[in-house]
Amino acid sequence: MSCDVMIVGAGPVGLAFARSLAGSGLEIVIVEQAEQDALKNPAPDGRAIALNHRSMAILERLDVAERIAPDHRSFLRKAEVLDGASPFTLVFDAAARNADTLGWLVPNHAIRRALYDSFVHHGGARLLTGVKAGAARRVPGGMAVSLSDGRVVEARLLVAADTRFSALRRQMGISAFMHDFGRSMIVCDMAHEAEHGDTALEGFFHGVTIATLPLTGRRSSIVVTLPSHEADPLMAGGPDAIAAMAERELRGRLGRLTPVAPPHLYPLVAVYAHAFHAERFALIGDAAVGMHPVTAHGFNFGLVSQHLLAGEVCKAVQDNEDIAAPQRLARYARAHRLETFPLFHATNGIASLYANETAPARFLRTAGLRLAHALPPVRDLVVARLTAGM
Repeated sequence: MSCDVMIVGAGPVGLAFARSLAGSGLEIVIVEQAEQDALKNPAPDGRAIALNHRSMAILERLDVAERIAPDHRSFLRKAEVLDGASPFTLVFDAAARNADTLGWLVPNHAIRRALYDSFVHHGGARLLTGVKAGAARRVPGGMAVSLSDGRVVEARLLVAADTRFSALRRQMGISAFMHDFGRSMIVCDMAHEAEHGDTALEGFFHGVTIATLPLTGRRSSIVVTLPSHEADPLMAGGPDAIAAMAERELRGRLGRLTPVAPPHLYPLVAVYAHAFHAERFALIGDAAVGMHPVTAHGFNFGLVSQHLLAGEVCKAVQDNEDIAAPQRLARYARAHRLETFPLFHATNGIASLYANETAPARFLRTAGLRLAHALPPVRDLVVARLTAGM
């Protein structure tokens, strides 16, 4: 089997990339180890994705945004960051830019379903499900990948859109920086007595981080981050134990919390590939950059990566050039590195600082909040980035 572009991974970024190439005239094959029903009817996984304006513009252009049901799309108009009992709260408000919202919160499974529906409706690519990509090797003019069912796919350009632990990335000899934070994230949708006011909260308390992400109605996605050896027993205690802990740390900000969905546990590991491309090969999504969720940029960076790579591929088609020309892939890599490198390392630094309970770290946290509180231009810069469109 031969094609122009082979995409490994039919997650949100892989499907978005296929949609971005629609109309290019390229023959595209997507390989996904999950069964088709898991793509058509993705199970809720507890994660609420914060979409900024640029990401929403991409999803609108791909005929995805309107496929997300209204009860799965909530506004994020304000975000507050606080450090324990410190009186200095860092506030990011859409009103600072005369914007209606900083972004939107959408359950991950709702985005996956909408992307799959758009992909099926528009077509333009062949989807192979229930098969796993195996050994990849270079052949004249392209790459050949052996599949678990015995078939071999040859493509002019191979794109890994699988996971932050991408096996293809390793096969292609691309190493990656990995930071295991030794912490885990527990996510659980909960109803609450008080209104959330379309406001997200990130609270750094003693040894634990609590985030509240506003959903529709009086519901929020509650995110508890703590050392992994403490997360496992808390999960074992069930959703009521998680709600009690979050309610205690939040000091009644949302009133009584009532779990309305099962909790989910995710270890926190950040990944940054040392290269985003090789000969006739490119990385997008988490295979390129896997973010710590504290700044909510991971999914947005994934959408940007496929957008940038698709732009280079489509330009190559228009100019009658090789879609995997080294200069094209290098241009994509430079653009994506410029988008992600500073914030990736800044996010890791913030996450590490706020997980550190030593006296110097606590001093730096308090001083940082005081400084940011006293410098409106810093807040305005963050809000401008969130509300910027395409």
